[in-house]
Amino acid sequence: MRYSRFVLMLGLAFFCGMARAEVKTAKILAIGNSFSNNALRYFRDIVEASGNQVLTAHAMIGGCDFERHMRHADAFEANPDSPEGRPYCGGKKSLKELLTQDKWEYVTIQQVSHKSFKPETFHPHADRLIAYIKKYAPQAEIVIHQTWAYRDDHTFWGRKDFNTDVMYKGLRATYDGFAKETGLRIIPSGDAMEAARQDPAWGKYVPDPDFDPKTAVYPALPKNERRVLIGYCGWRKDAKTGTYTLAVDRFHAGTLGEYLLGCVWFEFFFGQSAVGNTFVPGNVTREDAAILQRIAHGVVTGKKRPEPKP
Repeated sequence: MRYSRFVLMLGLAFFCGMARAEVKTAKILAIGNSFSNNALRYFRDIVEASGNQVLTAHAMIGGCDFERHMRHADAFEANPDSPEGRPYCGGKKSLKELLTQDKWEYVTIQQVSHKSFKPETFHPHADRLIAYIKKYAPQAEIVIHQTWAYRDDHTFWGRKDFNTDVMYKGLRATYDGFAKETGLRIIPSGDAMEAARQDPAWGKYVPDPDFDPKTAVYPALPKNERRVLIGYCGWRKDAKTGTYTLAVDRFHAGTLGEYLLGCVWFEFFFGQSAVGNTFVPGNVTREDAAILQRIAHGVVTGKKRPEPKP
């Protein structure tokens, strides 16, 4: 009896040891802007719900492009005491310090969204950034975070020849070309956003028919929007005058979009399916989460990229 109990305990210990061995851990430094911030919002929650672990750091400046990241890096190399060289983490960190503070397994890079479809804006600054990362984090795999096209109701800088379809087609070609030139892998975040837009179960953004941003009065907000992967609106109070102004965003990911992006990053970095993941943000329905998990899985693991429209 004692022998049988010993064998059982040994087997349980072995099983538990095997279970622990299957836990994956990833260390990721994201070099980007608010779009990488969107992607990271729920990423850790999704990873932890899967039983895995992730350590992230973020070299983030809102609206930052390749050129600006390198401008700050150059400033630090010229003078480590210059504030210009330490723009990250509330002005406390340089890019070199973030690159060397841990043995990163991955480092992500991306172009600012409004230049994402302009290949001429990638060089030479992206090439210099890649070289800088290789110098200070040679063990890390550099991967490209593909940004996404803006929402259908974006003004697109007043251009009549531009819309969501044109932007997606342009950024898709530009990121693909950049990946081919550098030999780097792509996190297909922009593809996932477009795949959802084309998916029969999801579709394009549907505005609230009873809400007009131009005539809205505080505190009115849209109540019947649907499929809001991208954008949000809210009232901002002027500290001096006390007046409220409606701010409408049509390019950052909203809660649903951030959840989709988190699923994309999870599948990309951990090679596991997001389908059935138990983490769902409080204001996202289980039904919507299931659709977004499926879309992320199809794009990342299934390699089902949406077809850009002509």
